[in-house]
Amino acid sequence: MTNSILNMDSRTKDDVYAYALSKTLTGVRAPATVGLYSPCQDRINLVLKQMEVHLKSESQRLEQESSANSKPRSPRPSLCSVLSLICKLLFFRPVWTQQNQNHHNVRFIHVHFSAWHFAGSDLLWAGMALRLFWAMQVHFGKLQLVLHRVAQYHEEDEVKKKIIEDSTDDWRSKKCCCFPLWLCFLLILFIPLVILVFVLIFGLPKPNLNHTEGVNSGASSQVNVIEGLVIASFGVPVASALRFIFMMCKNLIFSQDQNIKRGMDNDKVSSKLGFMNEVRKEFWCLSRFVQFMEVFERRRIRIVLQITNVDKCSPMKIVAVLDAINILLSDEESPFISILAVSPEVLVQKVNFADYCFIKEDQAHALLNRIVTLPFTIPPMCDFSRRSLLYNLASNSKFSQRDDRIQKVSSSDITLVEVSMENNEKSPLLSTKQGLEVNDDEVEFMVKSIAKNSGSKLNKYILDDAMSMRRVINSFRMVIIIMRALSKDMPSTETTAAWVVMANHWPCRLSWIMQCVEDSKQRAEIECTSVNRLKTLWDVFEESKAELHVMKEEIEEFLQEDGDPEMFEMFLKEDFQFTMRDLEILEEATVNLDRSIKKEMARIRGASTLKDSRWKKSLAPLPITSLINMKAEDVCTELERMDFPTKYIDIVKANDLNGTALVFGDRKDLKELLHMTFGEWATFQMRFLTFKTHPRQLYRRTEPSPPRTRHYLHGHSSTYE
Repeated sequence: MTNSILNMDSRTKDDVYAYALSKTLTGVRAPATVGLYSPCQDRINLVLKQMEVHLKSESQRLEQESSANSKPRSPRPSLCSVLSLICKLLFFRPVWTQQNQNHHNVRFIHVHFSAWHFAGSDLLWAGMALRLFWAMQVHFGKLQLVLHRVAQYHEEDEVKKKIIEDSTDDWRSKKCCCFPLWLCFLLILFIPLVILVFVLIFGLPKPNLNHTEGVNSGASSQVNVIEGLVIASFGVPVASALRFIFMMCKNLIFSQDQNIKRGMDNDKVSSKLGFMNEVRKEFWCLSRFVQFMEVFERRRIRIVLQITNVDKCSPMKIVAVLDAINILLSDEESPFISILAVSPEVLVQKVNFADYCFIKEDQAHALLNRIVTLPFTIPPMCDFSRRSLLYNLASNSKFSQRDDRIQKVSSSDITLVEVSMENNEKSPLLSTKQGLEVNDDEVEFMVKSIAKNSGSKLNKYILDDAMSMRRVINSFRMVIIIMRALSKDMPSTETTAAWVVMANHWPCRLSWIMQCVEDSKQRAEIECTSVNRLKTLWDVFEESKAELHVMKEEIEEFLQEDGDPEMFEMFLKEDFQFTMRDLEILEEATVNLDRSIKKEMARIRGASTLKDSRWKKSLAPLPITSLINMKAEDVCTELERMDFPTKYIDIVKANDLNGTALVFGDRKDLKELLHMTFGEWATFQMRFLTFKTHPRQLYRRTEPSPPRTRHYLHGHSSTYE
């Protein structure tokens, strides 16, 4: 084994997902919230770091493609650029035009927010605001932020409508008495200088002592007038300068982050609506500053807020973070893109266990659907990916270490250890030395073709909800990029879009179908049989829907997220007849489906499966999957194997007691029909009629808990009363 910089499959697949996410974020309209879901925190961290690398390279690529006239300014400005920025901040206002509102170039600023660091305070949304303020000061400079607040920020602008003008000028001079402010500033400086130079050269006129008293008094008054003009000419600019300097010093000394800290530590202030309103105003001020810098730098600027470790907090703190995303980052003109990186299974269980979570809108999936505009679930690892990751963990490679403080990562920094393997086990992507490249124009054409096709059968399945439409569009763009990057034979555009819509509208039923297909493949491998890949997914659902009906109480929360069941039947049975082969092609790129639903269904479906084959063949309860599909002949065969008398087998045949009848039939009627002895009935019931209650029902609330609302200081112990 040799050490080399090798793009192994574990890194390649995650790199493809990070690349697809970065390409999508480049074209997504802000504000946006991305739900980055995976049970493995290491994979989340790796995808986030690789995403930063791809976003940076994507920004550089867009800048290289720009024409000479639209070249953006360097993110590291020179002295001339700093002076130009100060001049623009003091004397000009940006003009919102179609051109500067739709720049081709983009710059991403990454801000890391660990909810666990602020878990000691109830006001997590205020902690998020502090993190953003600190990041803005680091990337743009504290002086620039203070200058913008003093010279550009006006509270009344918040209620004014943003007007997009048809103009080619990006800047308009501020006015003072109908004159440009910069001209007035020069005149105020120029006039005192001229008077000062005149006085220094010629001096002040002196009165003539030989004249009469009237003449002396006139000359004296003339001198007083000249002195008054000199004092007045210096007084106006000095007063204005002193006022400006005072405001600058005030904002530099008493910064907004300190005001927020004092408000968080004061219960009387933090419990008031005015405190949150003040923080909301600061977010609006930050948004306007970023919009100002977009015009100045001639590029879009997106603040990517990476929110991690939310699932480690208590349920109420998780809800507080979700509320912060929903409230503070919901401005239509906000430049923020928030990435909620969590384990979905832990998040769902904690949120559903929070106080006052009783209606559908308060449950985790419904809450996330109102916030998340782009759900992205990292697909499970393949066998090769697991082996490579396991090897790196065993060899203490840097690849396996988590370090949230790392800000800069390049492709050459990720060094992996090559594992000895056959060449045919390596991914075909590994042999290509070229970077991941997907044509943007092709992707946008495919996305727009779906919206323009008025005759598409998909139109009737699109919900009349803007948030749902946005999720479908963003997810469709993501799936296209992943399929192109993986060099997969993609189905037609309409078929791919239909798959995205099905995962968005019916996540529970699709997860159930995927689990049934997976179980059938595993059973075929055990029994050394083949699977019909041309079998439609509707046939799979039709065969297993009785079993789904049995466990409906255990998955009621997931079923509530599904849309109209009749529309689902029409979708799969009539309009889009997906097959198991289509599932194999599209499953790897299905990132808008929460895999924790499928994992929960697998746990429920296999709850009664035991490893001891002797116990399983004799007394172990039959899995509901096998029992519900048994015919009367299969039940008779099972009774013969268990050495039951022939009379019971005849009763089963005469009354057609198949698996469905055993599952849904009344047990009292069945007991009277069979007339078994107590021991025979106990054995029969153990084998055929035992259904295990799922542990999920233990977490369901039956009555509300008392409110637990107590504010405590940041950094102190977080105990509930």
